[in-house]
Amino acid sequence: MTDTAYQFANPGWLWLLLALPLVAVLRGRAGRAVALRLPSVSDARNVGARPRSTAGGFLLALMLLGLALLIVALARPQLGQGRTEIETSGIDIVLAIDVSGSMEALDFKIDGERVNRLTVVKRVVEQFVGERPGDRIGMVAFAGRPYLVSPLTLDHDWLKKRLEEVRIGRVEDGTAIGSAIASSVNHLRDSDAKSRIVILLTDGVNNAGAANPVTAAEAAKALGIKIYTIGAGIQGQAPMPVQDAFGRRRYVMQEVEIDEESLKQIASNTGGRYFRATDTDSLEQIYGVINQLETTKRTEKRYEDYEELFLFALCPGLALLLIERFLSETRYRHLP
Repeated sequence: MTDTAYQFANPGWLWLLLALPLVAVLRGRAGRAVALRLPSVSDARNVGARPRSTAGGFLLALMLLGLALLIVALARPQLGQGRTEIETSGIDIVLAIDVSGSMEALDFKIDGERVNRLTVVKRVVEQFVGERPGDRIGMVAFAGRPYLVSPLTLDHDWLKKRLEEVRIGRVEDGTAIGSAIASSVNHLRDSDAKSRIVILLTDGVNNAGAANPVTAAEAAKALGIKIYTIGAGIQGQAPMPVQDAFGRRRYVMQEVEIDEESLKQIASNTGGRYFRATDTDSLEQIYGVINQLETTKRTEKRYEDYEELFLFALCPGLALLLIERFLSETRYRHLP
């Protein structure tokens, strides 16, 4: 990141600019008398009036401008080039998010209002991304099959925009946990980060896709990829959306079924941890815990280079003063 700014190394000299109007007044009052022969006594009386001329005003302007430029040169104007380099933390993260139909269950709340699971997950994930500015983060969504929402990126603003577009129903329904793990691992396979992790959130049981979740986790382990798993949903029954014979949408209570044993095994085998989120607060706390577990120090280096610009004021200032002196001693010598 590069910043450009102008500054003065010695700004105190600029106060002298306030004296220039006084110099102009004094110079105007002390103009030279006209050195001409006067044919009459009446003309001699007018000598004390010290008449001004256009040439005299021009010379005064040259002098004042020259002095102003010299003062600016003394203040040492500089063009600053500031550059900040932020080294990444060395952690690459893929967020795997379940977008199956069951994620529409209304068992979570935001500000006391019931909302579906996916709405809460998206909000919490956005907060998590915002707290990891030095990490490359990618995202995979899955239902009956996984699809890539975002590759690994440091452009978290773009990642958040892609997260906003995540919705239920984009692919066929189902819960392909094994395929989601395999897809996430594949996006981390070629990463050279010192730490690579997958955070997988689901509210169901693997019932789609060709990959077995535990087998996919073994592949992750072989590559040194750690998996954190999160089971989302209340214990017992949750209100689920259904359509009746007339196409009307209504909610019925259905049993929540999460394969916690497999999720625990996946996390344990890869060096991660399993969490259960039963409400919004617990989900926020889970991502907070993961955020603390997976941290490394980021280093920030700042460089500042300054280009001296005083010559751009000094040279013209001296030139104007020399021109003013030359003209006042030659062609305009006898003009006030």
